[in-house]
Amino acid sequence: MMKKALVIVCVVLMLFSVSGCKEKGASGKLVVWSFTDEIDNMINKFYKPAHPGVTIEYSFTPSDQFENKLDPVLASGQGVPDIFALESAFVRKYVESGLLLDITDIYERNKDKLLKYPVEIGSFNGKVYGMSWQACPGALFYRRSLAKKYLGTDDPKQVQAYFNSLNKFLETAGALKEKSGGSCVVVSSLGDLFNTFFSARKTGWIVNGKLVIDPVMEQYMDICKTLHDNRWEGRVGQWSEGWFAGMQGNLKDESGKAVEVFSYFLPTWGLHYVLKTNAPETSGDWAMIQGPAGYRWGGTWIGAWKGTKNVAAAKELIEYLTTNDDFLEGWALDSGDMVSNLKVVDKIKGSYTEPFLGGQNHYAEFAEMAKAVDGKTTQGTDQAVEGFWHEAVTAFVNGEKSKAQALADFTTQVEAQLGL
Repeated sequence: MMKKALVIVCVVLMLFSVSGCKEKGASGKLVVWSFTDEIDNMINKFYKPAHPGVTIEYSFTPSDQFENKLDPVLASGQGVPDIFALESAFVRKYVESGLLLDITDIYERNKDKLLKYPVEIGSFNGKVYGMSWQACPGALFYRRSLAKKYLGTDDPKQVQAYFNSLNKFLETAGALKEKSGGSCVVVSSLGDLFNTFFSARKTGWIVNGKLVIDPVMEQYMDICKTLHDNRWEGRVGQWSEGWFAGMQGNLKDESGKAVEVFSYFLPTWGLHYVLKTNAPETSGDWAMIQGPAGYRWGGTWIGAWKGTKNVAAAKELIEYLTTNDDFLEGWALDSGDMVSNLKVVDKIKGSYTEPFLGGQNHYAEFAEMAKAVDGKTTQGTDQAVEGFWHEAVTAFVNGEKSKAQALADFTTQVEAQLGL
């Protein structure tokens, strides 16, 4: 009897010892900085209840001030947050900085279910430094009534045939203007085209320390000039009053004549926060297609400071927010966000129907469009180069400079700015 009792005690002690050796969830404190309240909502609603051992100190700063707040502390190494959000416009600046924690192990554990392009953007020299929970592929949103009127169909598959390449896009722009007697333009603003061409490049701006202008960007200049000179675009700026008026069907030219705007290039969030918000009266009269090329617009990444004192908790938070199946399914259903976890996307994509798009399943469409996006040409210098590029294109389109002069001045400005 004593021997039996002793055996039982030993077994219990062994089990207790084994369970005590099991890896526990991370604990301690993390300081998190962001320019979006999305991460705050994720943490409060999903992460904290599942990770009671981790204390989060969250700080919000508007995106236009975020870099000015983050850069000095990173440079000094004092007061640096453990984790911070990285916006699409400047994510590569930090990914390439050498100041972020290597999170390649997180990617390796989850790579089979993750969309490629967000990881490509968050990677540098074979290591992953930033990951994103979301995907922001872009589409071409068009008015069904105008498609029926001028193309004879509003069916997305048939309309796509009119826009399946950059040259076809230009051809259709001319046809719309001709068939409408001059009233219908393909887009309201030339600015809408940039992300499509930018994403269609085969190389980045800087290759082996030299500026490279991909041929597709010169094609962008030519198409912008053609659209402008033929008045096949609405001649308004992106985010201007006229840009929004075109969505509502209220755009007028300088003489007061009504202008019909056929389409807008917008990403995932453009449907919910641009079209639906600013043109609710047009609900049901829109549809979406891939358009001439796969592209992306926007997005938020998450990275950690390489000097964080709580590596385990930092990695656990990033892995949870960017890869966890249960969380991302809950977040997608709760927010409507397009997530980068393909396992989750495949599970939920069939359940969507969007009344604003005439019943089209936008989530399933975006899931396919996201696969066509290439993030490998994105570079940390993009933000600086693009400012000069837009100046060059505007000068050429408005007839202030020849194409050759605009490109020459652009090259000079970039080389001086970047010290090439």
